[in-house]
Amino acid sequence: MADLVRTGVSLEQDLLEKFDRLIAKRGYQNRSEAIRDMIRDMLVNEEVNSNKPVVATLSMIYDHHRPELSSKLTEAQHHHHDNVLAATHVHLDRDNCFEVVIMKGPAGEVQHMADHMLSLKGVKHGKLVMTSTGADL
Repeated sequence: MADLVRTGVSLEQDLLEKFDRLIAKRGYQNRSEAIRDMIRDMLVNEEVNSNKPVVATLSMIYDHHRPELSSKLTEAQHHHHDNVLAATHVHLDRDNCFEVVIMKGPAGEVQHMADHMLSLKGVKHGKLVMTSTGADL
């Protein structure tokens, strides 16, 4: 663990009060922990935007009855087998499936794969969440 360094921050009173309410709501014990998490979040965003290696989840809801959609989603995952670590498929009801694909690789490749899968006809909703591999945090 790195050495801790103290630093000061100047904030408007009302901004600090709003921040204190927010961090209390989220369960932080102190401002320092909340600020450290905010800094880490900014660093992760920088990694994602600079095409560094990331890990990601792609969550999708899709129409089970759409012809060939399941095959197309599976084919896309096989085509990008270097990026796909795992996938989980859940039958939500008679018509809808939920699939989560766990990926790793350069942010641009992961984004491209997600865009391709989300644009397939029959995918009702999806969300890609990318984060750091943790190597630089």
